Amino acid sequence: MTLTLQRNIILALLGAVAAAAWVLLIRQQTGMDADMRMEMYSPTMGMGAPLFLAVWMIMMIAMMFPTAAPMILTFHQVQAGKRGRGEAFVATWVFVAGYMLVWGTVGVLAFAGAAGAETLADHAGLSTATAARIGGALLIIAGGYQLSPLKDLCLAKCRTPIGFILTSWRDGSWGAVRMGLEHGAFCLGCCWLLFLALFPLGIMNVAVMAVVTLLIFAEKTFPAGKGIAKVSGVALLLYGAAVLVFPQALPTFQPADMMMN
Repeated sequence: MTLTLQRNIILALLGAVAAAAWVLLIRQQTGMDADMRMEMYSPTMGMGAPLFLAVWMIMMIAMMFPTAAPMILTFHQVQAGKRGRGEAFVATWVFVAGYMLVWGTVGVLAFAGAAGAETLADHAGLSTATAARIGGALLIIAGGYQLSPLKDLCLAKCRTPIGFILTSWRDGSWGAVRMGLEHGAFCLGCCWLLFLALFPLGIMNVAVMAVVTLLIFAEKTFPAGKGIAKVSGVALLLYGAAVLVFPQALPTFQPADMMMN
């Protein structure tokens, strides 16, 4: 089997799995009744830890597989070369497993944070306007991070698959897992506040998820990716500031009369 065919098969598999994940998310959102939609506005989406983590991983597959494809294909290309020369090689899925382990760990932390936020909000008796303004503050923080040097550093690592392979290569299966973990860490450093912004915008809002996915893809792959990150940062800053003044501008804002129905 030629390398081109192998790359096409891997790309097709990544696309098919990501597409299936998007279908599940869309069906989940369109199949909700009014009560379920109300629960989706809460940080935990009204879910226990196992279901939240399952949904989280489906979201990560849908959103991150398309953006991680160039790195995965580059890893496979190197391993295919080793195999062709009769050297020891590692299957590409081992690298992907290490990468997804990072996002699974983040899902655990996200649920813990979401559950803690819900508990604090209940005890503090926050109004819907105050809760929305906290969401606006998160958007401002996310926008500020988009303009930070740390964002630039992590984005540079994600934008250069060959550079990452040359500087972070490790042999063996455990080495492939460590490479997946390391790339996942840089990817997390690049995108984590964009995912945090999903909570005030609607973590199961498919339209918002699609926008974030396209933004991450553009940052990582387009020649003007760094500039796109800066523009999105300014947009988040402005939108977050607007929410502080007009909390109704947040899509998850729920008027008090609706909350009591």
